[in-house]
Amino acid sequence: MYFDNLAQLWQMDGHGPYVWGAYAIVLLVLIWLVRAPLERRRRALERVRARLRATLSSSTGG
Repeated sequence: MYFDNLAQLWQMDGHGPYVWGAYAIVLLVLIWLVRAPLERRRRALERVRARLRATLSSSTGG
């Protein structure tokens, strides 16, 4: 293996902060790419449910 211990792996000959920072940014972007559409879908379903409730309550005279 290129690195003898975890400290060397973490430092990566002085490039560690850039490498691990890049990994962190990519991980955050991937999480956002998964979560954002799910959150958008949840909000859209809430709007549809609210509209349906309003329609049903107005049609029943409520």
